[in-house]
Formats: sequence, structure tokens, C-alpha cells
Amino acid sequence: MTTPTPPNDAAQAVILIADAFQNEGIEALRSMGCTVHAEADLTTADLPARLAECRPDILLVRSTKVDHACIEASDSLSLILRAGAGYDTIDLETASARGISVANCPGMNAIAVAELAWSLILACDRRVPDQVSDLRQGVWNKKGYSKARGLHGRTLGIVGLGRIGQAVAERGRAFGMKVIGWSRSLTDERAESLGIVRCDSPLEVAAEADVVSLHVAANAHTAGMIDETFLAAMRDGATLINTTRGSLIDETALAAAIDAKGLRVGLDVYASEPASGDTQFQNELVGKPCVFGTHHVGASTDQAQAAIAGEAVRIIEQFLETGDVLNCVNLATSTAASATLTVRHRNRPGVLASIFELVGEAGINVEEMENIIFDGSQAACAKIKLAGPIDDDRLSAIRSNEHVLSASLTPLNTG
Repeated sequence: MTTPTPPNDAAQAVILIADAFQNEGIEALRSMGCTVHAEADLTTADLPARLAECRPDILLVRSTKVDHACIEASDSLSLILRAGAGYDTIDLETASARGISVANCPGMNAIAVAELAWSLILACDRRVPDQVSDLRQGVWNKKGYSKARGLHGRTLGIVGLGRIGQAVAERGRAFGMKVIGWSRSLTDERAESLGIVRCDSPLEVAAEADVVSLHVAANAHTAGMIDETFLAAMRDGATLINTTRGSLIDETALAAAIDAKGLRVGLDVYASEPASGDTQFQNELVGKPCVFGTHHVGASTDQAQAAIAGEAVRIIEQFLETGDVLNCVNLATSTAASATLTVRHRNRPGVLASIFELVGEAGINVEEMENIIFDGSQAACAKIKLAGPIDDDRLSAIRSNEHVLSASLTPLNTG
């Protein structure tokens, strides 16, 4: 199997957009010379056949799931781009095994999601949807709806302080709330600069906050993190907001906690959501009177979609021009490399090939490499990370090449 490579230039690039996407973004890609197939109605079931048929270099999606079958159906893909922040709908394992880069557009929808989170916070506090529903049915219940706690002076807890969490925090301060938060990488200094109080754990946020808003990425570490223990730590009558992914919440535990603790809940996402084009939805939570839900529309504003389209075009343009993938999410964070072979050499054909042949003969894999060309293009320096040290004889053979200026082997600190 050959590893996909980017086309030589934009005029050769074929892009399949298997979702709704801004017209301005489509025209920008076409103006670069790309062949663009914009097919908003494609579903996950349709994708394998379409990928095999049009053989795109780049697949761009928003909500459409890209599963194992989709990726295996294509022998041309070099890049899968998610026009949004989350990428849990893309099979990263299969893409990585096929040498296909996966990228996203983080932060472009931060304000839109923060605005929706705040609409849900306010809806929970003042029961706005219930009031509207009653008025439309000719019911006047001022006495019942006059009971609200209010938000000023209360504590807003944020779990996850990326760009969206920070935007929610900023709006919380504007409402006069004390803001506390937890994030894996949050330091006391960073928390102080954001105007929040750092908590040591999500459970501490749950115990101290009147309103908890979730903004961590959906992955194996965060799946089900809002469980029975977290919910038990929340204050009676507190509010829980989720505009991230449904996988974060144990919905059975949440249903029980709503009944036992009188929690109010605002949800834009759910553990199981309808497929694209399906208009039927069943969920036990949304039938509860203290749950206010929206239709996974956190990023669905004109402003956010324009920003995401602009970022997607930027990523594709950079990829086609240089081969670099901005915001790549499936690069290895560590490899089996245990030594670095550094070779300074004249910039001549065949030098690196001879080195790789010697390394291959030793049965050692090349894990990473870069080759830096110096001004004037007469010389270069190759830094080759190997999965094991080569022997002295092969190192001597590399040094004996007439175009090699120097060669050294340095063990890596893998501890």
C-alpha cells in the first residue's frame, strides 16, 4: 500500500466536500484551481462509493461521520479536514494507519458556542422556554415563573478552559459571577490572568459551583466523566450545561441526579444523535421539565461558519503549497526512536539514499527525519531518528561517502 501524498499543485487537487459548507469557501478553493465536488447531502453510507468514484485528495466534512469503511474505500486521500473543532466523528486509527493526515479548525466557533451556552444558562435560570410555551398555549403563570435564583454573585464553574471555556468565563464575569475552573494544563498564573480561580479537579468544580459548563474535548479520557460521582458532588438545584459532546455525560446517572437533586440542565448535545437527514429523536432527558435542549447547533451561526470556512481554506492552501498540515491531530506524540543520526553532507543526489540503504540493512527503522538545506544549496544537514543504534562499521561506511562531511550518532533520552 502506498502512502498518499499531496498533489503537486492546487490545479491538480480534487476536493470532496461531504457536508454543507460556505459558498465563499467553495469559491475560494475553486479560485485556487482545485476541482471541488460540493455534495452537502452525502451521508456516511454514501461516502465509500463516492470516495472510490471521484478519488479526492482532500475530504472536508462538518457533521458527516468518516468511519473505517469510508477511509478504506479511498486510495487517494491525503487529508481529512473537519470544518469545526471536534474530530471524534473521524476514525483516527484507520486514517493514521493509512498515512492520512486529519486536521481540524479549533477556536473558530468559540464565540458562537459560548453564546449558546449562555442562552442555556439563562434559560435554565428563568425557564424561558417553558414561559414561551405556556404563553403560546394561552396560559398566564406569573406567580409560578417569578421564582428564579438569579446569577449575579453566584459561582460559575468551567470544566475545560480552551478558547470556548475562556469565552464562557469572560461572559460569566460580565454577569457578575465568580468564575472557577479546571483544565489539565491550567496553572495558577494562567488562571489569574484569565480572572478565574483554579480548581484541583473537576469534582472540586462540581462541589463549588452553582452553574457548571463543560468544555473539554471528547476523547477516551473524557468519555463518561460526568458520572454518578461527579453529579453527587454537585449542589442541590445547581445547573449543568453541555455544549461539547454527548459522550461526556452518563445520561442514566444524570436522569437520576435530576430527580434526586433538582438539577437544571441545558444540553446542545446528546449521547445518541440522529444521523444526517433523520428528523426523529428520542431521549429520556429532554422530556424532563427541568431540561432545556437545543439541536447541536452551538457552532451554527453565520459568523462562526464564515470563520471556519476561512480557516479550512487556509489549511488546504498551506497543505497544497508546502505539504504541511496545520492543526494536524493525528501526529504521533512519541515514537520508538532511541538514537539520532546527524549527517552533514553536500547537497547531492543519492547521498540520503545510500544512508537509508545502510540503515535498512541493519534492520533499523527510520522513525523521523528532517533535512535542512543551507544558504547557497551547497550543503545540508540530515537529522535522522532511528529505532535503534547502528553499528560502528555502518557508521564508518556513512562517513566514507565522498559527499558526507560528518556523521555522528547520539542516544536519545527516552526516560
